[in-house]
Amino acid sequence: MDILALNCGSSSVKYQLFDWAKKEVIAKGMVERVTIGDSYIIHEVSGRDTYHEEYECPDHKTAVHLIVKILTDKTHGVLEDITSISAVGHRVVHGGEKFTKSVRIDATVLDAIKEVQHLAPLHNPPNIAGIEAAQANLPDVPHIAIFDTAFHQSMPEYAYTYPVPHQWYQDYGVRRYGFHGTSHLYVSKRAAALLEKDPQDCNLITMHIGNGVSHTAIKNGLSIDTSMGLTPLEGAVMGTRCGDIDPAIPAFIMEREHLSPHEIDSILNKKSGILGITGEFIDRRDVIEAAEAGNERCVLALAIEGYRLKKYIGSYCAVLGRLDAVVFTAGVGEMGWLIREKALEDLEHIGIKLDKDKNRRTMTRKRETTITTDDSPVKVFVIPTDEELVFTEDVVAIMEGTYTDHMNFQYSFAKRTFQRK
Repeated sequence: MDILALNCGSSSVKYQLFDWAKKEVIAKGMVERVTIGDSYIIHEVSGRDTYHEEYECPDHKTAVHLIVKILTDKTHGVLEDITSISAVGHRVVHGGEKFTKSVRIDATVLDAIKEVQHLAPLHNPPNIAGIEAAQANLPDVPHIAIFDTAFHQSMPEYAYTYPVPHQWYQDYGVRRYGFHGTSHLYVSKRAAALLEKDPQDCNLITMHIGNGVSHTAIKNGLSIDTSMGLTPLEGAVMGTRCGDIDPAIPAFIMEREHLSPHEIDSILNKKSGILGITGEFIDRRDVIEAAEAGNERCVLALAIEGYRLKKYIGSYCAVLGRLDAVVFTAGVGEMGWLIREKALEDLEHIGIKLDKDKNRRTMTRKRETTITTDDSPVKVFVIPTDEELVFTEDVVAIMEGTYTDHMNFQYSFAKRTFQRK
């Protein structure tokens, strides 16, 4: 069976087609500039040249139609016809407190997702548009929702409750939710396998570092705290998001600059973080290159990011007690040896002995690597994430009636013998 995974943003739709029988990706790509004009699709199939086609997509329904058209195209496609697609998995950023695991989408589930879209106004509306578009284009197959927030629903009340008027939680759902759940799930299962332990016997700190950044404290296989909060704005320094700041700053700047709530929210989400510090860069590779050339603000940005990462490791050590391993993943986590080095320097007192040579040689998104010394009490792994595989396995298990939850369901990648293709 072939499983289509969709990740719908406000102006893009990412897709991946997975052949379950062969356990391999057979096609993937993205439709860019959806709803804003001059849209196009980039389609990748192993062993072929990347295909690019301009195709106007005024809405997500048209974008999903384009994806299906390309997948079944006689020249560029990989499917005989649309009936080859057995199910569709949808990334949904925010499930609120209603969803603790992946679920099959029906009218009740879709209404529940709509009820919490105010908690993720930048993400849930396009996720919903993508679900409705896919249902219109593929009405005869199951559609499954996979939630970013579900993995973190195991957090204790004292970890997710904010010290603000409790009525805000009761009336509006204001609490910590956390994100990147499928990524943290995947790498935590892989780390347990590398440690040759069961997940419920592992205490881990997982660090997803890309343009968006989140960290999770995992105790006995369960998320007990995570850095992102009500929204993905809280937590670490990110590409364009500020992360943790004094909450009085927005009101202070709004008054001085005469900004609206919408304007200050846009600045904190889109013009802060690494971009805000450097004034021109988001990509850490550009920041490192400029820092090496003497750009003082880029030197400062790298120092700030490394320092903040180190603080999260320390704070999560405090709540975990015993620590088995730290895991770096996502684009910067997998490729950024310098940022990892800054985060891990001088942590021998908590059992982390970094092997700098191994760390500097580890710049790949294809291989799992240990970057600590052989005698390091706490291991540090670099593990390429695979959120789409989590999507696919959840979808298949729900279709087959074998899915339970992430602690009891036996993912293929949790096995010690798993080989990533």
